[in-house]
Amino acid sequence: MQETILIPGPAGRLSALLQKPFLPDGGKCPLVVLMHGFMANKRLEPLKSIARTLEEAGIASLRFDFDGHGRSDGKFCDMTVLTELADAQAVYDYAAGLDFVSKVALLGHSQGGVVAGMLAGTLGAEKVACVVQLAPAAVLRDDALQGVLMNRHYNPQDPPAFLRVMFHKVGRGYFIVAQTLPIYERSAAYEGPVCLIHGTADRIVPFSYSERYHEVYKNSELHLLEGDNHILSRKRRETVALATDFLKRNLL
Repeated sequence: MQETILIPGPAGRLSALLQKPFLPDGGKCPLVVLMHGFMANKRLEPLKSIARTLEEAGIASLRFDFDGHGRSDGKFCDMTVLTELADAQAVYDYAAGLDFVSKVALLGHSQGGVVAGMLAGTLGAEKVACVVQLAPAAVLRDDALQGVLMNRHYNPQDPPAFLRVMFHKVGRGYFIVAQTLPIYERSAAYEGPVCLIHGTADRIVPFSYSERYHEVYKNSELHLLEGDNHILSRKRRETVALATDFLKRNLL
């Protein structure tokens, strides 16, 4: 069963899709908050396939558009990783408050993977049952310090008011925030189980960034998919299976 909902967020309404299995009256099930990447949206892969597979396994999911993305309110040029963290917190609070939800887990792809890790580190294992990070884009801090974003270059000491990247305007605030983000420091505070999945042919985020996550976490597993790309399209079935199997092991 799939339902479109609007969740109040810091920058306006966040458009979301709630997908859950059939439950008897008073029945409960775990829920996974699914977070897309930079310039993506909630309806894209691999989140769409993961949501479907989770439903078949008896696990609900809540995938949403970050502010300035998809059908959510807000302006893309105002987006930073910190605004996305605030969005994710609002969605987590909504999910945790649903009467049928027994546990909440987080899953994020690319920049959404960075958000998932940092939010889990903030909330702790008492509130987040487990985490899945797909090609988490921790490279974004190093890129900001070097003054590069998706092959576009700028002065990192004086970022432009905005940088046009693939029909989007990325605002100055994005670069300034990215340069000082405590990505690994915040994420490492999470002590629950984590699953990292990354393609070895990822040209946007080298898999070494997931290897570093694996080093700083206390309880993680790392899956490197030989020859797969950043959107994990070459081994989509394996990606979905790894993610959902991990979630079933830790939620059911």
